[in-house]
Amino acid sequence: MGLFSTLSTILAEIMLGPLAAIGAGIAIYGAGTGIGAIGGRACDAIGRQPEAKGAIQTAMIISAALIEGATFFALVICMQGLAK
Repeated sequence: MGLFSTLSTILAEIMLGPLAAIGAGIAIYGAGTGIGAIGGRACDAIGRQPEAKGAIQTAMIISAALIEGATFFALVICMQGLAK
C-alpha cells in the first residue's frame, strides 16, 4: 500500500499542473461558447418578438450568470490543482 501511495503522489505532482491548466482552458472555452450561444439566440429571439425584449434579456442575464458561476467554480478547482 505504501508503494502505491508514493507512486500516485509522484504522478499527481508531475501530471497535475498540466492537467489543471488544460482543465482551466476547457472551462473557459465552454463558458465562452455557452454565453455566445445564449447571446446569439437572445438576439434572434428579440428580433422575432421585440415586445418580449425585457423577459428575454432577463432570462439571458440569469443564464449567463449561472454559466459564469459554474465556470468560476471550475477555475477555482483547477487553480487548486496548480497550487499543489
